Amino acid sequence: MYVVKSPLSDVDLKSVSEALQGALVDLVDLSLVAKQIHWNVVGPRFRSVHLQLDEVVATARTHSDTVAERASALGVPPDGRASTVAVGSGIGVVPGGWIQDEEAVGILVEALGAVIGRMRARVESTGQPDPVSQDIFIGITADLEKHHWMFQAENG
Repeated sequence: MYVVKSPLSDVDLKSVSEALQGALVDLVDLSLVAKQIHWNVVGPRFRSVHLQLDEVVATARTHSDTVAERASALGVPPDGRASTVAVGSGIGVVPGGWIQDEEAVGILVEALGAVIGRMRARVESTGQPDPVSQDIFIGITADLEKHHWMFQAENG
């Protein structure tokens, strides 16, 4: 079996791989949360919120793939299994059933805020050991902050 060898030291690889795995979990969960709300949102702003949620899903899915592939490139097998995501995500639980548009926006603002906070910590922790991964986290954070701003403006 071929094993990918990382150019990072073992110590640096440990911290970077933890950051990548945490980001993968958060992004997979964010895509699931946004899709769950997308299917259940109701109210006068249904259409605009419904479409905006799909934008978050697309962003989270694109970035989760980038993060997983970066982990693989460093020789770390990414783990996006449902059980791993359920245990490791920093996003709160989404209520079941129909969700009013205003509440849906609030849930997304909170979820995005939680993920952004954790991404910013990853930006800090990867700067010295792996600027390449740090750059990925910076891009992710910028995209998530844009969604965060837009959802906050929805309920402004």
